[in-house]
Amino acid sequence: MTPVSTGAGELDRPRTVVPPGERGATRIADRVVAKIASQAAREAVGTLPPGTERPSAGVTVHHDVVHVRVHVELGYPCDIGERCRSVRRQVVERVSTLVGMHVPEVVVQVEGLHLAGAPGAGQRRTR
Repeated sequence: MTPVSTGAGELDRPRTVVPPGERGATRIADRVVAKIASQAAREAVGTLPPGTERPSAGVTVHHDVVHVRVHVELGYPCDIGERCRSVRRQVVERVSTLVGMHVPEVVVQVEGLHLAGAPGAGQRRTR
């Protein structure tokens, strides 16, 4: 029969403390940060008319600082400025919380506007 450990002796042993510089590091790939930013933008944009492209993001990561560029299409009419501010806030909050990186800049580029509720809805307007 195998003896069962009660775990009591394990508490009495001193723990080995490894200095922070020797513990290793966690590296989060840029594409993962970009996917998190894209998802955050989708959450902020909300429901869009049919035929609208999902938001996408590109990132530049240097150490623990992330610069984000988000491409979105929006339903029209809407308050474009407020929607862009909402996207920025959501991207900063989600990337900071989930990845622990500082996000000093989020550029939101509106790629197109989709007429909502009009005849021929789903038509796309670009620059």
